[in-house]
Amino acid sequence: MRLQSFIEAERADSGGSVKRCCELFEVSRSAFYTRTSPTPSRRELSDAVVLAKIKEVFDESTGTYGSVRVTKELKRRGETVGHRRVRRLMRCNNMAGRARKRWRATTVADPDAAAAADLIRRQFDPGGPIDARYVGDITYINTWQGWAYLATVIDLASRRVVGWAIADHMRTELVTDALEMAFIQRRPPPGLVFHSDRGSQYTSSDYALLARDHGVVLSVGRKGECWDNAVAESFFATIKRELIDTRAWPTIAGLQREVFDWIEGWYNTRRLHSSLGYRTPAEADHQHQNHQPQATPKVA
Repeated sequence: MRLQSFIEAERADSGGSVKRCCELFEVSRSAFYTRTSPTPSRRELSDAVVLAKIKEVFDESTGTYGSVRVTKELKRRGETVGHRRVRRLMRCNNMAGRARKRWRATTVADPDAAAAADLIRRQFDPGGPIDARYVGDITYINTWQGWAYLATVIDLASRRVVGWAIADHMRTELVTDALEMAFIQRRPPPGLVFHSDRGSQYTSSDYALLARDHGVVLSVGRKGECWDNAVAESFFATIKRELIDTRAWPTIAGLQREVFDWIEGWYNTRRLHSSLGYRTPAEADHQHQNHQPQATPKVA
């Protein structure tokens, strides 16, 4: 029970004055009347204004942003606000970003496939030229029509999803469709390194032929080492937390539409990435294009 409630109770029981009760509790009368007054304080009014802006950012992220990203986005919009204040207001108003779930592996290695070398070696820093290093992987999604599988291609320099595909199977066509989308959208120069796990799709002869035809150098991580493809795994954790796990998926076609909207309308263009210094992939991509020279195409 709050202090003013104790004072009011004591006053009612003893029939005493507010002055006498405040003396007993060693509280000034001005503090008592301030606490019992219905007029909000200056700080409360300021908090209400900040809270409205916090709620706007939180809602735009569909409830996925935690206090750090909310603070970063508010500062991008010109608001002077500290992280501790944002965290306090979000906590008091039951706003919390979605926590990351543990991932489950979907890789089925081909024991007979000739393994490429690991050319990335966990060097996933976003620095360097764009369209020079891509990573890819596959994850599964439960729908009412059965399992759907999502393959992605991500540019390490900008963290942009440059290619993706969804299908009801895990055949090699799934990953070739995703890579071919990247070729169409980005037109990377020969010498691009594409890194993946040792899944049978990525070590198949059809995939190797597609890579060779486009001048792509294949790279694979070590067997059973999920951290060798950490950027791809991190993306899947994000899309599942912020989109896939938020609803049921009656059809694969409906899932495909929503994934397109989420990738192109949110992840690539509006979502802040901590690895990019809380910029968006589109901003990082634009900066690379305007301030860093593209990789020089190699003569075949």
